[in-house]
Amino acid sequence: MSQREALIAGAKKCLVEKGYSGTTARDIAGAAAANLGSISYYFGSKDRLMNLAAIELSSEWGDTVEAAARAAGGATRAERLGALLTTLLEMIPRSGDIQAASLLALTQSKFDDELRAEIAAGHARGRAALAAIVLGRPSVDADSPAAQGLGTLVYALVTGVVAQALVDPESLPDAALLAGALGELADE
Repeated sequence: MSQREALIAGAKKCLVEKGYSGTTARDIAGAAAANLGSISYYFGSKDRLMNLAAIELSSEWGDTVEAAARAAGGATRAERLGALLTTLLEMIPRSGDIQAASLLALTQSKFDDELRAEIAAGHARGRAALAAIVLGRPSVDADSPAAQGLGTLVYALVTGVVAQALVDPESLPDAALLAGALGELADE
């Protein structure tokens, strides 16, 4: 593992164990067994490194949600969406630090064009993956109407549930309630 990779791994470890604001550059360097100055050399700043680590953690978390939702399956789009929501709601309580770091990276992207481009690319992949899960397909092109429409809608639902859970973990409904609410929209 290169020193750059070790620093990202160290930052991920610190994010999970100490959270975003509780992590210092010294913590990361210690977790990576790296020189403190290597953070600036490879990333420019601790914040840039933390943002990149948050993006990677969020992507890994998304891959885990996707695999679990696909394994749960479902014969219809509604069943697959229900499986996705069930998986999501089960995983959110165990990933608060990762989700908080991801949302912080989102807010920082306003001030960092490179970070914004990386997050935008991740969102495009996420929308396509979510559309594919609900449609029961192996994949969906990121520029397709399915990804742009259905993927965006499901991504907004996921992001909204995550944000609400960070503020008020007790407010999380069960997946059946959410799926039922979506079904009510379709019944009109």
